[in-house]
Amino acid sequence: MSTAPEPVPLRVVIADDQTSVREGLVLLLGGLPDIDVVGAAGDGQQALRLVAEHRPDAILLDLHMPVLDGIGATRRLAVEHPEVAVVVLTTYVDDTSVLEALRAGARSYLTKDADRMDIARALHAAVGGLAVLDPRVQATLLAATTSPAPTPAPPTPTATEQPATEQPVLPDGLTQREGEILGLIAQGLTNPEIAGRLFLSNHTIKTHINRIFAKTGSRDRAAAIGYAHRHGLS
Repeated sequence: MSTAPEPVPLRVVIADDQTSVREGLVLLLGGLPDIDVVGAAGDGQQALRLVAEHRPDAILLDLHMPVLDGIGATRRLAVEHPEVAVVVLTTYVDDTSVLEALRAGARSYLTKDADRMDIARALHAAVGGLAVLDPRVQATLLAATTSPAPTPAPPTPTATEQPATEQPVLPDGLTQREGEILGLIAQGLTNPEIAGRLFLSNHTIKTHINRIFAKTGSRDRAAAIGYAHRHGLS
């Protein structure tokens, strides 16, 4: 009895200017049976050349890149390679970035907190003509399309009140979630303990840790702990 043919893996180009992030994504997605990473670019112009050369099904790209940024690359792809599905993967969820990317032709928009299965699903959905938006992106779009009501001027902080501060920018492209997990690793917590603390699955924690290792250049947990101590993340 003949068996059904194996599904053809999705051919994907990855574009991110941070070498550690780019190589981490190639490693994470390339290990999936339904994804074939055919090229990796460090800027938008190089991404366009790889798309023209390899004719992928989809491209996963960051927004802020040198030479040609993600918005410009998306506009060019929409004109020159409209058959290629564009999925944005970035740390930026402000309304300007989101709206510009979607208007330029991006089909999906994820943040770098997404694990590899979320990214893979978004790539497949985009190739199938569907849009996938990170929940925070959906909230940003909703806020951007809703006229805000006038708000009174904020009260002057008292001696016991302090103004809210912005979240610090973490080194090497680490997201806030990855910095949080790295800090817990440095405290000696195991993966199941971190998963329980953050209400995440063990699989999601492992995915985050793999990306932390890639971004920080850590071979193992001990090296990651040393990195956390050197950068004040413990």
